[in-house]
Amino acid sequence: MKRLSHDTKTRGIHELYAEDPEAADRKLWGREIDPLTRRGFLKRSSLLAMAAAVGGAIPFADRMPGGLIPAALAQSDDPFTLEGKEGLTVLNDRPINAETPAHLLDDDITPAKYMFVRNNGIPPELQNINADTWELEVAGESCKNPQTFTIADLKKRFEHHTLQLQVECGGNGRSEYVPSASGNQWTTGAVACPTFTGVRLRDVLEACGIKKDAVYIGYYGADRHASGNPNKEAISRGVPMAKALEDESLIAWAMNDDDIPYLNGYPLRVVCSGWPGSVSGKWLKRIVIRNQKHDGAKMAPPSYSVPKHPVAPGSIVPDEDFVTIESMPVKSLVTFPRSGGEQAQGEGMTVRGHAWAGDLEVEEVHVSIDFGTTWQKADLKAPPNRLAWQRWTTTVTFPEPGYYEVWARATDTKGRSQPMVVPGWNPKGYLNNACHRIAVQVV
Repeated sequence: MKRLSHDTKTRGIHELYAEDPEAADRKLWGREIDPLTRRGFLKRSSLLAMAAAVGGAIPFADRMPGGLIPAALAQSDDPFTLEGKEGLTVLNDRPINAETPAHLLDDDITPAKYMFVRNNGIPPELQNINADTWELEVAGESCKNPQTFTIADLKKRFEHHTLQLQVECGGNGRSEYVPSASGNQWTTGAVACPTFTGVRLRDVLEACGIKKDAVYIGYYGADRHASGNPNKEAISRGVPMAKALEDESLIAWAMNDDDIPYLNGYPLRVVCSGWPGSVSGKWLKRIVIRNQKHDGAKMAPPSYSVPKHPVAPGSIVPDEDFVTIESMPVKSLVTFPRSGGEQAQGEGMTVRGHAWAGDLEVEEVHVSIDFGTTWQKADLKAPPNRLAWQRWTTTVTFPEPGYYEVWARATDTKGRSQPMVVPGWNPKGYLNNACHRIAVQVV
């Protein structure tokens, strides 16, 4: 950091920004501000602070799109990166949320650098995390014998399992809903399918004893509420016992044979694949076995809930008319080629991607180049294990030059297919599983 002159306290804050943005942030807000914040993610509530920072009024501030800051303050030489990640699109910085462009999800097993980031709160400080002393408590009113485990205890006492497991944010695709729903405006990139290594959640729960009245489990992590209030939880969700006791539900310490990335829950997390990613708690510190539906933060409607019955777009839905999201709907993604490319007319073009279906498997994938008028069946691989996504591949040929779209549509083992357009609106913009499409210019 640059050394400041003695008169910084009396100089205009806008001058200080020009010399040392970090110092200006501390002076203006009383704390450090992440470089991402200066690049354009402050909320409209900060307009007064921004006016002070630029040294005068902002005449058209009421027309400024929400989430932007003046370009004069957005300029920074700091690299626009997230540690351990590459190519992700940052949607928000407090908490940090970032999605992966579809073409970067082409690997069969998602590399750590392309694993999307979905945080509800502020992660624990990395320098304060010690995997050797990290502890997990298992307790709750329906736990017979509460215990505390270190990660070493888990590794020593229980059988290890490595599974490829798909994780998707419940709001993936939210940006397509009209009217807009509140929350991060995900397009298609809040999904991944890496491998996780750990122990079965069931084995740990059974070692602690499950009472007959147990109906649910809940988790608590070390992340803090986005407000910084230490008395508020960032998120504390869970799943019914049947889901918790599945073979594929893990307490994991590794991803792709390495430590779990810091922003994805290092050093310990739950993975309950096939359901909204919010049930797979990160920075795991405590699991409770409950005799009722878990009532932690973001368990109540409208969080991770949808209306029991179809509603008109823009409707206000009473809490009692919501149902908690469980298994995610069937979905597919075109990962190759990248949207917007060119293709020679008459030459076959390879198209491939992935498909998944919550708790189920995908039965078929079809592709269309004529906006859904006709469809051709793609080759579909079986998943490497239950709850992993499935690779599909096909070849298409375009009959004449011009603009085309390649659409992909998956069908699950119960015969349910993706809709060609955005499905029924809901207040929080969850469960959009409309067909993914890419643009191709044929020359």
